[in-house]
Amino acid sequence: MTESTAFDWRSFLLRWSGEWADSLPEEDETRDADDERARQARWLGFPAASEEDIAAMEERLGRRMPPSYREFLKVSDGWRNAGGFVWLLAGTSDARWHEDESGLAEEFEEYLDEDAGPEERQGVDVWRRGLQLDVESDITHVLLDPGEVDEDGEWAVYTWASWRAAPPERYATFLEFMRDMHREFHSLRARPDGGESEFANGTTRELDAQVEEARLTALRGDWEGARKPLDEAKGYGRPRAAGLGDQIRRLLGQTYMVYFDGLVTDPRYASELLPPLVADHAAHASGDDSTLRFHLRGADDDLVSLAYATLEEVRDRTFHYKAVGPFGEAVERARELARWGETDAAWRTLMDALPLWEPLGPDHLAPLGWVADPLLGPLLTPERGRELLSAPRAGRKGAAPSPAAGLDPGDLTWLADPDPGNNRTSYRFVLVEGVEPAELPRRLTEEDDAVLRAPTTFWESRHRSRPGQGEFSSYDDRALMAVGRAGTGWSFAFDGDPSPFHRQRFVSPAAAAAVGTRAVVVWCGLRTWHGKPFFHLSVAQDGVEQYAFTYAEGETQRSGPIPPALDPDRFFGGTADAAEAERSLLDALTRAFGASLPRHALVNGRLHTFTTRSWTRPPQDGETYLVVRLHRPTATPATPSD
Repeated sequence: MTESTAFDWRSFLLRWSGEWADSLPEEDETRDADDERARQARWLGFPAASEEDIAAMEERLGRRMPPSYREFLKVSDGWRNAGGFVWLLAGTSDARWHEDESGLAEEFEEYLDEDAGPEERQGVDVWRRGLQLDVESDITHVLLDPGEVDEDGEWAVYTWASWRAAPPERYATFLEFMRDMHREFHSLRARPDGGESEFANGTTRELDAQVEEARLTALRGDWEGARKPLDEAKGYGRPRAAGLGDQIRRLLGQTYMVYFDGLVTDPRYASELLPPLVADHAAHASGDDSTLRFHLRGADDDLVSLAYATLEEVRDRTFHYKAVGPFGEAVERARELARWGETDAAWRTLMDALPLWEPLGPDHLAPLGWVADPLLGPLLTPERGRELLSAPRAGRKGAAPSPAAGLDPGDLTWLADPDPGNNRTSYRFVLVEGVEPAELPRRLTEEDDAVLRAPTTFWESRHRSRPGQGEFSSYDDRALMAVGRAGTGWSFAFDGDPSPFHRQRFVSPAAAAAVGTRAVVVWCGLRTWHGKPFFHLSVAQDGVEQYAFTYAEGETQRSGPIPPALDPDRFFGGTADAAEAERSLLDALTRAFGASLPRHALVNGRLHTFTTRSWTRPPQDGETYLVVRLHRPTATPATPSD
């Protein structure tokens, strides 16, 4: 016995009819006579079709009807008000072959490519072979498709309405379609226009209880067990369901149609739900901020003003997430770690403090505002989101989740891995021992008062103009570098997109960086697209270069006593593979100095930046170079004409 034949159609249709009747005001002059009779009878259907009626229909149409539609007809020979936009659904006498009466097959066919596959053709052919079930509707088509039949004999159902601006919607069976129309009816009634009474019945009470149990389930850490019932209740338009489910979705990294509906306009939750809402708006809005107000419908003026103020902060990268109590203190520690690239430690700081987190109200499932913070937001990955959601919270008991794997490998060898798009073909970095990252500008620039710029992503730093720099020389090579901590006892300055390497003019910054300490400089271009492969290493101590080598054009220049573990002859030879040499060298450097670079922060996070002094020597006599000066245009007074 299939689900279709086992389904209790009579109970389902009686419940639907009663809910529909109870949702209507008793006095309504605009209601037509058929609907009024249906309200009084508490029945949206018609008398049942007999086996003879169904057999006659099948003989007329030349096909046996799918099981779920046949079982429906045995209870009601047609249906009124299926959802909100199909006013009359066909019974045995009204169902007929569509035969592209709408012209949609021809219309959709125009958009098909010459090499369109079967699935794309399906969306066209259904309009020629489908059985039309819509008799009266708001320009909404409902077709049973005899070309898509499953193992139980069920036909797929397709619906389409031009005003929805969406592709045809597919249902596996007629039963699935009718269940969705019941949900649609509920979702429309759940948001009544002003003046109507509350929409409450057995279905809504069951769903509301389901939402409450799902809320407690989520706080116990079983987010998977909570998501399905919340999604079901959301489909019926139940209050709270969307707002609760969206908190789960957002922490899983999903942003599409995540609006925290029903909760974001509650002032209690504004500090947590407004930031991710406006951050996602800022990421996807194309200059039109009016849509933000639409998602805040029902909010008071103060909350709307707060939303737009937060939007400005998010766009300026100045939004600073704050929380209360001990968890809030952990948030500040995590921000400090994140801004120096220690993203794994920052995440563990947040997770360790999660048992101390206090919800802002009963429908607050987890801390969420931090995803809009420019420093904390990059910490989120789907794996970490699952870890947070799996942790019991707000005093609920449950099993502690397994920690998500760290995102930083704790070495330098990851630099040899291809990045998405293979854009990192050359890079350079400076490691300085025993100093804080904020001290690096003083060591690597000519300015005593050099300071770090606000944290930015790699892309932002490359596409943002450099303040105060109005002159560029072809001989200069001033590196824009991100800074942070490079493991225990080291700081780094990193340039992931350096200028071309000029072997004859290159000057290592190692000695200047190593005043009173030790510094390591690496410049790798073994996979570069321009020029020949090269690799440079220099190590300095107390302001003096100790040893160095540069491999380029198949030759190696060296100076000083290079340790055997870093001897270039170990890595470069006539048959040496450049990629393998790069990885081996980076592994040897990791072992020699115990330093590492934070992959996640450099690739996905925001770090402080500064511009170094030139990595090339000044031009010598007889060497030519180009200087470009940028002048800001100024307004010139107009000269009166004679």
